[in-house]
Amino acid sequence: MTNYDYIVIGGGSAGCVVANRLTEDCDTTVLLLEAGNPATKPEIQIPAQCFSLIGSEVDWSYISEPEPYLNSRKMFCSRGKVLGGSSSINFMMYVRGNPQDYDRWQELGNPGWSYLDVLPYFKKSEHQQRGASEFHGVDGELSVTDLISPAVVSKRFVDACVSMGYNYNPDFNGVQQEGVGLYQLTVKDGKRHSAAAAFLLPILHRPNLTVTTGALVTRLLFEGTCAVGVEYLYEGMLHQVRVNQEVILSAGAFDSPKLLMLSGIGNAEYLQAMGISVVADLPGVGQNLQDHILTCVVQAATQDIHPAITSNGVEAGLFLHSKSNVESAPDLQFFFGPIQFLSPGYTPADFGFTGAVSLTRLQNVGSVSLRSPDPKNPPTLRMNYLQSQADVQKLVEGIKLMRQLFQTSAFDGFRGKEIAPGAEVQSDAALEVYIRDTCSTVWHPVGTCKMGIDSMAVVDTELRVHGVEGLRVVDASIMPTITTGNTNAPTIMIGEKAADLIKAGRTERTVLSKYNVENPAYSSI
Repeated sequence: MTNYDYIVIGGGSAGCVVANRLTEDCDTTVLLLEAGNPATKPEIQIPAQCFSLIGSEVDWSYISEPEPYLNSRKMFCSRGKVLGGSSSINFMMYVRGNPQDYDRWQELGNPGWSYLDVLPYFKKSEHQQRGASEFHGVDGELSVTDLISPAVVSKRFVDACVSMGYNYNPDFNGVQQEGVGLYQLTVKDGKRHSAAAAFLLPILHRPNLTVTTGALVTRLLFEGTCAVGVEYLYEGMLHQVRVNQEVILSAGAFDSPKLLMLSGIGNAEYLQAMGISVVADLPGVGQNLQDHILTCVVQAATQDIHPAITSNGVEAGLFLHSKSNVESAPDLQFFFGPIQFLSPGYTPADFGFTGAVSLTRLQNVGSVSLRSPDPKNPPTLRMNYLQSQADVQKLVEGIKLMRQLFQTSAFDGFRGKEIAPGAEVQSDAALEVYIRDTCSTVWHPVGTCKMGIDSMAVVDTELRVHGVEGLRVVDASIMPTITTGNTNAPTIMIGEKAADLIKAGRTERTVLSKYNVENPAYSSI
């Protein structure tokens, strides 16, 4: 019977990092279980094809319950169902967040997670095209590069912002986040550089690493309150495998809480009502769901502005403070690119460009719950987007600013008619209707197994699940509050820091399981 020192559940952004770092010790054995398949779909490698991956076979294609503040619309949320997780299907934007984000984590009772604490882990992962600096590293596995051929209109967006008084910022991950500039991408040699490509594929030769794809974990196995292994479905059959040290749950903000609840960790009353035996009463499991949301201004272009094949379609950005936010981190993030990101019902032009306004911190929180005790069923998602009228007003403010930017001289010669919201949509009330009818998630769910010390916390500062032994959660779900910007880089950082915490806390322990554990079947990638 084969045992592993560690079992990592989920081969996404954090899971790939943890598997890499733990197997640096040749005496440490790791099994990585990924529900998706290898990243062999050709479009994954082509930055300009990222839109084609949404809703494809490499996407879990989660859909929320009817959203009460969005006219009962169900929101589509893309999550990677493939090795590399969402880093294999996202828009590749490398944004770490604001230093205040991490200082806030520490203030909430999480020492060791301040900006100065986490900065070394960002740098550790990074191979920065521009070279090493106080803020950047060059010895890491993850390639971070400038756009190879940014569109002319993306440069014009930068010019427009500067003409309106916003400072040019060549590095959103440097001295300050505020300002306008071009995004850097996780791209290597013109191709997507996912967490799998960076951290996992180069180490598959390690004899102490086993990777099984197409393996859906159905529950964690416990003896009392001690995690002793996992059960998973592979090629239509259930398998069980034991762990000597710890189980590392890296299934993401939707599936990590789902798996905890299926395994008896969550709100005790809720679990009992679902017919699930309780291992640990943690009412915070699945709560505190946070995400970013955006609304778009889409403009027809008077000439061909088709993006390069090496473009992710979202090339320029702006971070700023809304009128009601003058002290904390920026609460508005703008995305711009030579594409048309239109909601159903709008007719695209031959050529066009989009300016999207995103709220980096919404006042509402949602939840993840079980649809049923069947692990093959997707979780139930309630996002509660735009519950706050103040959030709506910030998006209205953002649309007005985007329109002003598009009317500057920087866009002369490119500006056609406004496709969405449309010239007839002008009043605040009309813009609110447009926003609630068409807004979209930015696909940044976090927070559902939050780190902390309060009654709703799920993990401690070392990411160990409260109330049990031998189990950690390592992914975006542990964020107490959402970061200011895209969440992939922070999730990779979490994987880096967690690996060090795991190594430092490793102890030899013998686990005697009451389960009849059989050898798993392994697939090759």
